[in-house]
Amino acid sequence: MRAVTTTTILWDVDGTLLFNAASGGGELYHRAVEHATGRELHPPLPRAHGKTDGQILHEILEAFELAPELHDDAVAALDALSAERAAAGDRREIAPGIAEALDAAAARGWMNALLTGNSATRSRLKLSGAGLDPERFDWARSFFGDRARERREITLAARAALPDERLVIIGDTPRDDVAAVAAGIPFIAVATGVYTVDALRETGAVLVVPTLAEGLDAVLAAIEALPAPGAAAA
Repeated sequence: MRAVTTTTILWDVDGTLLFNAASGGGELYHRAVEHATGRELHPPLPRAHGKTDGQILHEILEAFELAPELHDDAVAALDALSAERAAAGDRREIAPGIAEALDAAAARGWMNALLTGNSATRSRLKLSGAGLDPERFDWARSFFGDRARERREITLAARAALPDERLVIIGDTPRDDVAAVAAGIPFIAVATGVYTVDALRETGAVLVVPTLAEGLDAVLAAIEALPAPGAAAA
């Protein structure tokens, strides 16, 4: 008798589960590196959506010709600054249809987990602040990018750690797609970040929806149709 394949949905956080911060939040990375170095740095670098925390911090360190060994200190500073901001009342908003999507996945016996460029600490802070219970996600199946210089490092780690599971990434940027392809994981795109439906249709996503509120049935059907790892093509 064939064993049942576990299905795990790997959710992005910023722009997918939660709307992006109104301020963009990019200045926090710059301040974290300043804390790590103990001095002011000018000018701040522009921020690009879809990069991991690790990549952004590495790029700032390189731009100012700072030692890469400062990266761990910058990660710790970023976590601390994020906790301060959360304590001061900074809150994200849950994207439309997310609670229903998580419920629907769980009702089918699927696992909800995270694959995000954030650290685990920042992920918990953002989810909790938005009123989305972090315990709705399987943290043992979750993957974080605070030390990843490329997003593909996270997806490759997920595929290696969960080789026998049917994985699918739900995200909101073309970078999610590139990283998913690198690990052979299907990608479903939702246009609740900065990219439009048309822009996301230029990726290799198996499905693009405007929001989970509008596209939940299609998303569930697309996941149901995904083959198990190693399944022979029809």
